[in-house]
Amino acid sequence: MTIDNRIKTFVTLGTFLKQFSEQEEKQIDNALNERFYSDFNSLIQSVHFHNGWFTEDNVRNAIASIAFSLNPEPMIDWLSKYIKNLNEKKEALSVAVIMAGNIPMAGFHDMLCVLLSGNKFIGKLSSEDKLLLPFISKILIVIEPEFSSFIEFTEGPLKNIDAVIATGSNNSSRYFEYYFGKYPHIIRKNRNSAAVLTGAEERGDMKLLGKDIFQYFGLGCRNVSKLFVPRGYNFETFYESIFQFKNIVNNNKYGNNYEYNRTVYLMSSQPSLLDNNFLLLKEDSAYSSPIGVLFYEFYHDLKSLNKRIEADKELLQCVVSKTSQINNSIPFGTAQCPSLSDYADGVDTLEFLIGL
Repeated sequence: MTIDNRIKTFVTLGTFLKQFSEQEEKQIDNALNERFYSDFNSLIQSVHFHNGWFTEDNVRNAIASIAFSLNPEPMIDWLSKYIKNLNEKKEALSVAVIMAGNIPMAGFHDMLCVLLSGNKFIGKLSSEDKLLLPFISKILIVIEPEFSSFIEFTEGPLKNIDAVIATGSNNSSRYFEYYFGKYPHIIRKNRNSAAVLTGAEERGDMKLLGKDIFQYFGLGCRNVSKLFVPRGYNFETFYESIFQFKNIVNNNKYGNNYEYNRTVYLMSSQPSLLDNNFLLLKEDSAYSSPIGVLFYEFYHDLKSLNKRIEADKELLQCVVSKTSQINNSIPFGTAQCPSLSDYADGVDTLEFLIGL
């Protein structure tokens, strides 16, 4: 199978997935819809029974992000620097991908990279997200039957593998290192994302920041879990601007986490605790905040803050801000819209796979 065929297969998949990004309305009439449309739409609507975090809206958001990335233009632009090596024929190696289950289809990008690189994908799914990617794989195989020998999912021990890509927590990364350190590998640890505010932001900026905080209930490594604010910052505008997300607390899993953390903090008489009945703001120097909690920290000047962020770059996935004075920051509202070249932990997955 040529690289052109592999690219065309994923572009066709993207066209199919676009139909499910918002409302269930067929936009194309072809054999894929006849075979998969109804069942996939039903899966999107029911997957929350398996995992309460995977609401229909969140699943459709994840699908929209994937579908957009599979447009021909971003695909070709992304692959342009690799295309020479991708065109070279080589033996397909077996790459095990151990996936996270924090947001819907968190492992799709890794699967995409493995298959585009001409290698065999062996997926070990999280128990929290074991329904969506296998279904999408069935669609891929119908589009390009040769993929049937390149895609495998397993629940058992990983055997006869040549390389490993594993995503997990800081604790699980030690386990991964112990068992898979002898293979070429990418092993990812905990990362979080932060926002830098200056006080000059408008309500519209804060509403977009709310999306960065609350999408996927804050479970993704690209969700903002920490605010850097200037000393003396008034949180009133921030709280007023994010009020549109108040219904998030009606989700049982989010609501239970929020109530639990509020009780713990109140019982321990935490200072500098702010509450608007669906999000707690707590002054803390850490980056990883619990569900329903957003940490904040005061800074003195942006120059010093840039140095702090640079020193902590191994802990951060992305930083959102309106000011251009924060190095490598991205606009509010775009944290969960990574491009194909926004690799997790900053490690070029495709380059790693090509070089095996």
